[in-house]
Amino acid sequence: MECNFKDIEITELNVRLYKLDDQQQVIKLWNRCNLVVPWNDPKRDIELKLQFQPDLFLVSALNNLIIGSVMAGYEGHRGWINYLAVLPEYQRKGIGQLIMKAAEAELKKLGCLKVNLQVRSPNKSVIAFYERLGFSDSNVIGMGKWL
Repeated sequence: MECNFKDIEITELNVRLYKLDDQQQVIKLWNRCNLVVPWNDPKRDIELKLQFQPDLFLVSALNNLIIGSVMAGYEGHRGWINYLAVLPEYQRKGIGQLIMKAAEAELKKLGCLKVNLQVRSPNKSVIAFYERLGFSDSNVIGMGKWL
């Protein structure tokens, strides 16, 4: 994978497991990236993730600054990607690709053969990002139901 880490010392950047003391920075990241919507409580989402497959919750850190995150999951049939985010000032430098590759590697270790994700349809730049990573429209309609 070719990465363009302009203005970043590559030895200072790493992808690692989420730690409890990352919570405030991660929620701030998600808010800055417009991933938080009124019906999602990011603190609760983190709490739930830490109860199920916490080893698939990764962050990208530059020194002590969390600049990226991803929550992955695998239920035995398909993998899922949620909360992939990179701070706006660090976007378009290969960090999103890096953290996605790390999540995909962890999913592959579990036997996952296909990864799904959902993007809000008006978010054309994010759709283009995922297309560059090899994702395509699966010609399905995402549906949900509140329980």
